[in-house]
Amino acid sequence: MASDSEIQYAIMNGISFGKGGGDKKKEETNKVKTKARKKGYQTGAHRSGAAKHKAEIRQRVKNRASQRKG
Repeated sequence: MASDSEIQYAIMNGISFGKGGGDKKKEETNKVKTKARKKGYQTGAHRSGAAKHKAEIRQRVKNRASQRKG
């Protein structure tokens, strides 16, 4: 059990659970995860029939007169 002074110190200064927790987040932000590959999946470049079909539908919706800007 912790002493009264340790408890008082924790209340006043907070508790630190190690130093390694923040470093992983910094490393992950520097990596390119899926953004580079996402376009390939959306356009069906990975040879998925369903993805190709969805890409065709997206293209048709994009080319509708009601969806065009200008």
